[in-house]
Amino acid sequence: MSNPSVKRIGVSGTGMIAHGFVRLIKQHYQDMEISRVLTRRPLGSLTDFPLPHALTNSIDDLIDHSDLIVECSGDVFHGTAVIERAFEAGLPVVTVNAELQVTTGSYLAGRGLLTEAEGDQPGSLAALHEDALQMGFEPVVYGNMKGYLNHDPSPEDMAYWAARQGISVDQTTSFTDGTKVQIEQVIVGNGLGATITRQGLEGLASTNLDDSASLLGMMAERLGQPIVDYVVPSGYPAGGVFLVCRHDTEQAPAIEYFKLGRGPFYTLVRPFHLCSLEVGKTVRRVLNGGGVLLNNSTTPTLGVAAIAKRAMRPGELIERGIGGFQFRGEAVRLADQPDYVPIGLLRKTALKRAVEPGQLITFDDVDILPSRALDIVLQQRQALFGSGASSSGEAWDAQAASPLGLVALGG
Repeated sequence: MSNPSVKRIGVSGTGMIAHGFVRLIKQHYQDMEISRVLTRRPLGSLTDFPLPHALTNSIDDLIDHSDLIVECSGDVFHGTAVIERAFEAGLPVVTVNAELQVTTGSYLAGRGLLTEAEGDQPGSLAALHEDALQMGFEPVVYGNMKGYLNHDPSPEDMAYWAARQGISVDQTTSFTDGTKVQIEQVIVGNGLGATITRQGLEGLASTNLDDSASLLGMMAERLGQPIVDYVVPSGYPAGGVFLVCRHDTEQAPAIEYFKLGRGPFYTLVRPFHLCSLEVGKTVRRVLNGGGVLLNNSTTPTLGVAAIAKRAMRPGELIERGIGGFQFRGEAVRLADQPDYVPIGLLRKTALKRAVEPGQLITFDDVDILPSRALDIVLQQRQALFGSGASSSGEAWDAQAASPLGLVALGG
């Protein structure tokens, strides 16, 4: 008989994050247990999974045996279906899926408790934000540190680095071409009320973080609103997150004594993010009634658009947007680009017309397969802008009204 004081944690996904999280809970958390792990792979193929008896191919089985769901499949479409089912059952959801958050997360955030986890950069920034506020700091920049950037890497290079790092080619490509950092900073901006200085962010090359942080701080102050951005460090370690903050002028002498400099901008650095090893902190936060750490908010102002990496012809098939070799993601203001297609929707999509390198993709450029995720994006777009806000409004209405658009996702 199960112990009612031990919370049952269901996991959606069986990749690197799921492996690490399951091992963590199994070995170090006495107040939680991994009850089910949802996978779309044949159960017998996962011979190296740390908790094989918990594996299931059934969403119903996952939901029926869980008190909380951790969604870390990395899949926008499948993850959306899982989260909607969890909310129907009244379960809270913790994600390690920023791609989902910036695509369907704003809609989902209005329908249940949805939060991104600490560990990946967005959750780590949100946790650092909470720490800063408690110390009296006023954040003006939410910064990410990116170790390497190549907007158009070759498939051969990505296959080499994927094998070397033990992750998928898709993940390696989205990290390398900058799509992932754009996604991460958009969810932070939406969740914490910040904006961007320009499409695609500044992405400063940096040899001194304090100097780069002060420059970003001045940009934010000229804009009159906190911003999200990133730096590409050279000469100091990458991989963490940072805030640029102001504080009360009366505290300046003490802060200088505490070795944070003379101001007026102060840089708070979290030099690591440990992904799966930190997810348990957010799970415990939610179970203890601590609420949302970070999500894409129900009223987002930023999105991640698809930008063509090369010229393409009408009829060309887009196998995938995030982590593919045809497009990369860039942060945009929704008010500036009301027709943009979220890069997270591009999966087995056909081009309707030719595109050029650097072109931002709109709904007029592609035929998108019906899905629940598409329905959600169109509904959210209408809620934000209304039917008259875009030249594609009538097309959106037609797609959303189509019976095919109501097909539930199978992943």
